[in-house]
Amino acid sequence: MRSKLVAGNWKMHGDRAAIGELLTALKAELPSEPSVDIAVFPSSVYINDAIKVLKGSPVAVGAQNVCEYAGEGAYTGEVSAAMLADVGCRYVIAGHSERRALYGESDALVVTKVKRALDVGLTPVLCVGESESEREAGQTLEVVARQLNALWDQLSVADLGSLIVAYEPVWAIGTGKTATPEQAQQVHAFIRSVFAEKDANLSNEMRILYGGSVKAANAAELFSQADIDGGLVGGASLNAQEFSAICRAAE
Repeated sequence: MRSKLVAGNWKMHGDRAAIGELLTALKAELPSEPSVDIAVFPSSVYINDAIKVLKGSPVAVGAQNVCEYAGEGAYTGEVSAAMLADVGCRYVIAGHSERRALYGESDALVVTKVKRALDVGLTPVLCVGESESEREAGQTLEVVARQLNALWDQLSVADLGSLIVAYEPVWAIGTGKTATPEQAQQVHAFIRSVFAEKDANLSNEMRILYGGSVKAANAAELFSQADIDGGLVGGASLNAQEFSAICRAAE
């Protein structure tokens, strides 16, 4: 039985005071012993604050990005996977559509970042998904398959066993639009079938999250779909009550 995960991607929002208030509110709002996994992904400068405040709570902390180079080196402005693990991160997002679109991250680069995370024991959350024009052209499954196929050259089945995939239709991120539960389920089932071609057990155990304007009002219906194992939540995760309601929907 796959456990559900609800992950809050805070993106580049908040200052120290606002983040502190949000963290304190989350500790108060969220159940002390939830039946689902919960994680938050603050901006890198607030990761340490989050880890300190959430210590002893069931909420894990992750990073929104990671450097593609391992170890130490002259990579000004970057943060390595080892550094993230060292401060107490458990997860890292790789390949978010905003990184792909705004910073030109290729499928190959994204997979390298996934590998760096796995090498130090972090759990990568690999984001895949299509743009609105690609959906309208009937290319959704083709685009998702291309993004997933980049994994095979660098990762073993054992590596893939530690991976979480997040399907995020680009047209539904921050737009208020949401894929219908049936649309989301179709793509989630397809993603699971792609992994089944590599290993049936891997496919059955793989957690696949939905990301794309998840909110309390639609979470329960989305999470009730057979192949949706939780959510990668954007704007709604910046409100402790809303995020808590989404977590309860997953429970």
